[in-house]
Amino acid sequence: MSGKRSAGLLLFRGTAADLEVLIGHMGGPYWAAKDEGAWSIPKGEYGPEEEPEAAARREFEEELGLPAPDGERIALGESRQSGGKTVTVWAVEGDLDPRSVVPGTFSMEWPPRSGVPAEFPEVDRVGWYPLGRAAELLVPGQRVFLDRLAHHIRGGR
Repeated sequence: MSGKRSAGLLLFRGTAADLEVLIGHMGGPYWAAKDEGAWSIPKGEYGPEEEPEAAARREFEEELGLPAPDGERIALGESRQSGGKTVTVWAVEGDLDPRSVVPGTFSMEWPPRSGVPAEFPEVDRVGWYPLGRAAELLVPGQRVFLDRLAHHIRGGR
């Protein structure tokens, strides 16, 4: 397997007419002042020793601090992101209160070249959004998963 790989879960609720998805605003200083194009499906990298679907469940819990919901997994396939990473996503129907999220954290040197490590949340906020608004907020390389989910829901589950 060449190149970095990432896997995630896209939580959804509602019907074809009022479908909403749960996405998170990326944490850290690079994304703080951005909104459109700065949100992501809860996901993360995995290595060759881990199955992608197991990684998606693990990353959901690491990023949001809540267990991945049970339920039928709808494979939404892969998408190659602009940076070269391949992302694989499953959708699962469920509901959660964004106020219950306790995001995981990551460390990075901040300010740059300061030698000072700082901790930041993986996501600094999460929310439920209708597909049209979610498409505006998501990083461009993940928008294809919204189209695939909508197609699946319209086609009947």
